[in-house]
Amino acid sequence: MEKTLRDSAAVRWSALLLLALAMFCAYIFMDVLSPIKDLMLSERGWDSTAFGTMQSAETFLNVFVFFLIFAGIILDKMGVRFTAVLSGTVMLIGAIIKWYAVSDSFIGSGLETWFTNHLNYIPVFDELGISPFYRGMPASAKLAAAGFMIFGCGCEMAGITVSRGIVKWFKGDDMAMAMGSEMALARLGVTTVMVFSPFIARFGGNISVARSVAFGVVLMMIALIMFIVYFFMDKKLDEQTGEAEEKDDPFRIADIGQILTSGGFWIVALLCVLYYSAIFPFQKYAVNMLQCNLTLTAPDPDSFWAGNAVVVVQYIITLIMAATAFTSNFVENKRLKISLLVISCVSLVAFCYMGYMRQTAETIFAVLPLLAVAITPMLGKYLGKHGKGASMLILGSILLVLCHLTFAFVLPAFKSSPVGGVVVAYITILVLGASFSLVPAALWPSVPKLVDAKVIGSAYALIFWIQNIGLWLFPLLIGRVIDATNPDIVQGLANKTIAPEVAAISYDYTIAMIVFAVLGILAFALGLVLKYVDKKKGLGIE
Repeated sequence: MEKTLRDSAAVRWSALLLLALAMFCAYIFMDVLSPIKDLMLSERGWDSTAFGTMQSAETFLNVFVFFLIFAGIILDKMGVRFTAVLSGTVMLIGAIIKWYAVSDSFIGSGLETWFTNHLNYIPVFDELGISPFYRGMPASAKLAAAGFMIFGCGCEMAGITVSRGIVKWFKGDDMAMAMGSEMALARLGVTTVMVFSPFIARFGGNISVARSVAFGVVLMMIALIMFIVYFFMDKKLDEQTGEAEEKDDPFRIADIGQILTSGGFWIVALLCVLYYSAIFPFQKYAVNMLQCNLTLTAPDPDSFWAGNAVVVVQYIITLIMAATAFTSNFVENKRLKISLLVISCVSLVAFCYMGYMRQTAETIFAVLPLLAVAITPMLGKYLGKHGKGASMLILGSILLVLCHLTFAFVLPAFKSSPVGGVVVAYITILVLGASFSLVPAALWPSVPKLVDAKVIGSAYALIFWIQNIGLWLFPLLIGRVIDATNPDIVQGLANKTIAPEVAAISYDYTIAMIVFAVLGILAFALGLVLKYVDKKKGLGIE
């Protein structure tokens, strides 16, 4: 039998690398403004409400125009290759629009005037309270939101396409490792954007938020190139095998009734929306929350810690830490495994030390995905052997609540301690990263145990849609909560009695963090319910 491209491990993993790097680039652009929220206020006049409204726009079309469902239909009808290139193109278009919105060229343009005077009232959407714009919203934030909506459509389409592509190229035991590797690389995008976005915005002492977004646009061009190269590899594979592209069952309206009558499905769907709403929207505010709760003193401008070289060195250490920790999960030789773990631990300590010496909130928060990258494969392996899915969900929710309550009450108490505050922040963020691994590792494998096999595709599509509701709502809600609980700052900005750069790092985040903690408490309660239902009905989750 003639060997195909899929039979070559090098080619197979090259195909995975193309898909994973494209998603890595997408995850970076998704949060490119998150670590520079303070600059969006001082440079573009975006208060927390404007910032949150813009961030929530990413999932607006997926939720309210059901584009997520249409993306699944496009993938089913047109296949992986076409949909991959289409999603890359859509993401790039949205990214370019968002870049123009925050660029200097937009200021004073006719388009700025148009956006200032329009989209202040949208019938029906305003009545329902779900409009992606509002009267008084900065014109740049409106256009950026429009671009982010388009990007969000492409990003969700890319996500489901990449999963299908991995299934096509990997069979058997390799598939779990391939999925884990893609997820690990994508999560490193969080560290990358936290390290580089503020660095690029402040490069050379000349602040430019547009420069950071332009960096993201270049990455989206690279992502599109990755998808195009994958297109030709995938086409060659089909020519060799003579098989049609594999298709999942399309989303069918008729399936909804069967799915919605499953109590277990509702528990998992609500767990999903609660948990992810306490993580991804939090990421968009986390750096500014740390800026407001830590005493950070900029290093001497002439020192190594204030230079450009430290950014590159710290990022290289990140890659070493992630690579050694991830690889250790798949090494059988005990001595080699221990050596890799030691290198990983030393690298993590070095990364944290450099983050402290640099005295920037974004490099402190950048440790979030590092522990997750290290333990995700281990958790997946444990779950496959021993189960305990519901217990993992409960433990993950407890950690989530403890972390957000720490950010709400403990971290502010250490503001007068420059060292103690950073230590508390690092520990809490690393634990939150561990929680980030526990819940998804247990959540997604539970779905096939709760619904009939022939409606799994439809069940996942429905869960993704429900999840997107939370990812739309909570960035918007948290932005409004921050402004509502900081009336002095809002009034000071309106009266011009407080400088925007001072206001940007003076917010009280206590209530906002409590909102995230409440989501974790509700997820914990649902985890207990799931464990009870599993024991009573023998679903096999535990």
